[in-house]
Amino acid sequence: MPSPRPSRTGAGILAQAFLLQLAAYIVRPASAYRAIELGVDPGLVGLIAASFALLPLVVAVFVGRWTDRGREWPALVIGSGVMVGAGAGLLFAAANLGELLFWNAVVGLGHLLSVIGQQTMVARTGRGRPGGLDSAFGTFTFAGSLGQAAAPLVLAGIGGSAVLPDTRLLMLAYTAACVGMIAVALTLRPKGARPSTVEAPTPSWGQVLRVPAGTRRTMTGAMLLSMLVLAAIDLIQVYLPAIGVERHIPSSLVGVLLTVRAVATMVSRLRLSRLTARLGRSRLVATSTCVAGLAVGLIAVPMHPVLLASCLVVGGFALGIGQPLSMTIVTLAAPAGTTSTWLALRLSANRLGQSAIPAVLSAATAGVGTSGIFLLTGAGLLGTAAVARALIPE
Repeated sequence: MPSPRPSRTGAGILAQAFLLQLAAYIVRPASAYRAIELGVDPGLVGLIAASFALLPLVVAVFVGRWTDRGREWPALVIGSGVMVGAGAGLLFAAANLGELLFWNAVVGLGHLLSVIGQQTMVARTGRGRPGGLDSAFGTFTFAGSLGQAAAPLVLAGIGGSAVLPDTRLLMLAYTAACVGMIAVALTLRPKGARPSTVEAPTPSWGQVLRVPAGTRRTMTGAMLLSMLVLAAIDLIQVYLPAIGVERHIPSSLVGVLLTVRAVATMVSRLRLSRLTARLGRSRLVATSTCVAGLAVGLIAVPMHPVLLASCLVVGGFALGIGQPLSMTIVTLAAPAGTTSTWLALRLSANRLGQSAIPAVLSAATAGVGTSGIFLLTGAGLLGTAAVARALIPE
C-alpha cells in the first residue's frame, strides 16, 4: 500500500523522537519541582517516575499487538493527542499530589503509544543491511537524546537563578512540544488505504511466546539491561533537582548538569555502530553498564559541581549505549511478524522498572536522603552488567 517516501519518513521519525523526549524531559523535572512546591517530601518524588510507568505497564503488550497489524501511524497520532491532553490537565487540574500523579500516568500512556509507533518504523527501515539496526537505532536514540539535552536548557531558561522555577511555564513548554508532535505525525500519514502490516500475518500469542530457550535468555538479558539503564536515567532526571535543592544548587545549574548528561549520551549513540563492531554487543553491554554503575554511585558523594558534571559525563556516555543495543538485540531475536510485540514487551519491562524501582528506592532510602538513591542505583547497574554479560550472546 502507498506510504510516505523513506527519506520523509526517516526525517519525521527523528523529529518525532526529538519532540517526544523534549516533552518528556521537560515534564518530569517540572513535576518534581511542582511536587516540592506542594510540600511533598523529597523522598517521595520518585512516585512521579512510578506514576509515569503505571498505565504503560498494563497496556504495553496490547499496544504492541495492535501496532504489529500496521498501525504505527495511528499510534503516533493518538499518543501525541493523549500527551497534549495531559498537558492541559497538568496546567489546570494538578493542585495536589494525587492529581499530579494521575496526569503523569496519562503522559506515560501517550509516551508509550508514540514510542512503539516510532520504534516499529525504525526497525523496518534498519533491516536488510549489515549493521543497519545498530545504526538506525543509534540515530533514532540520538535524536531522542537531542531532545533530552534541549529540555534542561528550557528548564535553565525558565528557572534562571531561582531554586524553584515557574512550573506553569514549564508545563506550557511541555504542551507546546506535544502539539509539535501532532503536527509532525500528520505529515507522516500514509497516502491511500490503511498501511499494510509490517510483517504479515500477525502470529498468535502462542507463536509469539513459543521461542527457543536461547532466544528467551537473550530477550531476558536485553530487557533487564533496558529496564535498569532506563530506570537509572529516569532517577537522575527526577532526583538531580532534589539533590540541587538539598545542596543549594540553582535550578539553572541543575539544568546545565542534566544537559551535560544528555549530550554525553548523544555522543555515545552516534558512535554505537563503531563501538559494537570493535567490542561486540555482549562485551559492550557489560563494560558500559559497569562504568555507568560506578559513575552513578559517585553522584551520592557531595562534591564540587565540576566534579559532579564529570560523573554525569562518564555516566551519561555509558548509559547511552544500553537502550539502542537492547532494541537491536530484541529486533534481531524476535520471530517474523512479532517485532512490535517484543518491542512492547521490552517496554513493559522498562515500565515495570520505572514503576517499581523508584517506589522501592524511595522506601528503602527514606532515612538516608536522596543520596542513597544514587548509591543503590549504581549497585543495581553493576549487578545488571554481570547478568547481561552472561545472557546476551556476541
